[in-house]
Amino acid sequence: MVIRAEHEHGGDVDYELHGAGYASLRRADPRIAALVHAALGPAQTVLNVGAGAGSYEPSDRFVVAVEPAAAMRAQRPAHLPPAIRAFAESLPFDDASFDASMATITLHQWSDVELGLRELRRVTRGPVVVMTFDPDALDRFWLAEYAPELIAAERGRFPALALIARVLAGSVEVRPVPIPSDCSDGFTEAYYARPECFLDPAVRRGQSAWTFLADGVEAAIVERLRSDLQSGAWDARFGALRNAPELVGSLRIVVSSPSADSSHTQP
Repeated sequence: MVIRAEHEHGGDVDYELHGAGYASLRRADPRIAALVHAALGPAQTVLNVGAGAGSYEPSDRFVVAVEPAAAMRAQRPAHLPPAIRAFAESLPFDDASFDASMATITLHQWSDVELGLRELRRVTRGPVVVMTFDPDALDRFWLAEYAPELIAAERGRFPALALIARVLAGSVEVRPVPIPSDCSDGFTEAYYARPECFLDPAVRRGQSAWTFLADGVEAAIVERLRSDLQSGAWDARFGALRNAPELVGSLRIVVSSPSADSSHTQP
C-alpha cells in the first residue's frame, strides 16, 4: 500500500493551497447529477473516489467517499458522510466491496490514472462511472481562441477516453453530457453562454487549469476577452450561444460494466 504524508496531494494541483471555495464554485448541477446517478444503476453501495467537497454524490444510497486533500474534505456539507483520506491508486478496500463506484472530474488529479482505474474496477462488483472531459474535444469551445495556453494545459492533463475504456474493460459506453446554460458547476464550459463570468477572479480560481499558465498570460487573456465584450466583437462571433439552452462540449460520462464481452464503444 502506498503511504503518503497528510500534506501530499498526489496530483498536479495542490488543493490545500488552491481548493478554497470549491464547495460554492463547483456545486453539482442537478441535471448532470441525474445522469451520473442513472449511470450507477440500482447500486445501493457506492464508492466515490476523488470525492472533493461531495459534488454529485447520491443521497439515496450508502456512499463511502475517498478524498486525499484535507482542504477539500473540510468543505463537505454536514449532510454528507465524512470522507476517508486515501488515494485512488491504493484503495483500502477488499475486492468487490461496492455495488458501484464513481469518479467525477478527478482523473486528471491522479498520479497514476491506469493504476487508479484498475483499483476502481477491483473494488467494484457492478458499474464504474467516470465523469471526465474528452481532451480531443476541448478546443471546440470558444475559449480556445482566447486562451490556447489554457486548453493546451488541459489537454495534457485529461486521459484519453480510449485509455479509460481499455483499462476499465468489460462493456464500456461513452455518453456525451449536455451542459445547461445556467450550469451551477463552474468548470470552464459551464460558462459558454456567460462569457463575462471569466472576468471574475473567483470564477477562475474554481478552475485549476489557470494555475498552469505562465506569469502574465492569465491577465492578457482576461484583458482581451474584456475588450471584445466591451466592443461587441465577442457577441458578433459567439453571441448566439447566449440563447442556446445547452451545449454538448467535451464533458463525458464513461460507464464500465463487468461483462464476458470485452468489446466496448470507441469514443
